[in-house]
Amino acid sequence: MILQRRNRILRANPAIRSLVAETLLTPNDFIAPLFIDEGTGVRTEISSMPGYYRNSLDNTIKEVRELWSMGIKSVLLFIKCSDDLKDNTGKEAWNANGLMQNSIKAIKDAVPGMVVMTDVALDPYSSYGHDGIVKDGEIVNDETVEALVKMSVSHAEAGADFVAPSDMMDGRIGAIRAALEENNFTKVGIMAYSAKYASCFYGPFRDALDSAPGFGDKKTYQMDYANRTEAIKETLMDIEEGADIVMVKPAMAYLDIIREVKNVVDVPVSAYHVSGEYAMIKAAAKMGWLNEEKAIIESLTSIKRAGADLIATYFAKDAAKLIG
Repeated sequence: MILQRRNRILRANPAIRSLVAETLLTPNDFIAPLFIDEGTGVRTEISSMPGYYRNSLDNTIKEVRELWSMGIKSVLLFIKCSDDLKDNTGKEAWNANGLMQNSIKAIKDAVPGMVVMTDVALDPYSSYGHDGIVKDGEIVNDETVEALVKMSVSHAEAGADFVAPSDMMDGRIGAIRAALEENNFTKVGIMAYSAKYASCFYGPFRDALDSAPGFGDKKTYQMDYANRTEAIKETLMDIEEGADIVMVKPAMAYLDIIREVKNVVDVPVSAYHVSGEYAMIKAAAKMGWLNEEKAIIESLTSIKRAGADLIATYFAKDAAKLIG
């Protein structure tokens, strides 16, 4: 048998495969999500996310230092707001001495080079568990955007490098960009959750922050998972309004959307490897149904191969260790 081309030549051994690999993971690709709680010495494992923790600020600082030592250069902050501070206005979200604001300051003081990104949405602060202000059973858009603007400016004042609006309200990117400019925060970026789908894969995250909606669901503002063209429209609108980075969320069930977005934008694309995707790998590995380490690297590589420049993932530290 004579062949003009034998494709297996380039797969013959690990050295050759490494030489011709098209997609390479590095710690520079990862954004590490961090859950922060009140108190001191707190380290609470999230039951539906084995091996992942909600930490008090002192332990969060230790975690950030470790991440930095491993070459991970960005963290995305989420806080657990105590129930007595929750209401329907979300006003705790822009408290200058709130847990988020104090966390930003402490992390920037401890590891000045770390890129600090902050979640901008009202659900951790809402007595209803929704991403916006509720009136007569409806999540209202424009009043919510006003609250998100206050929240974003407060994060910028505390020292955030990027604000990351995850709420999917209409017009919030333009409003936040205008407010940052008006307040002279011209170096603060926006990572927009541009194509955030109403997904069942967020369940463990809501356990982590006690932020499940108190009524209904989030389908009037998060996207229908049946839609593709809408994701492109949403993303392009966010870029027009001033987004510096755009995001697709979730990641693994939406690799086609990541690629579609990557093909039409000229800004970095991020993807969120969400809690449910993390939990599935952990559960299957615990049952002995797959190799956890191999599943981590294959999953993250597939997300990057699809077009993600940045990946927010709960496996950031594990992956950094695995890729050396």
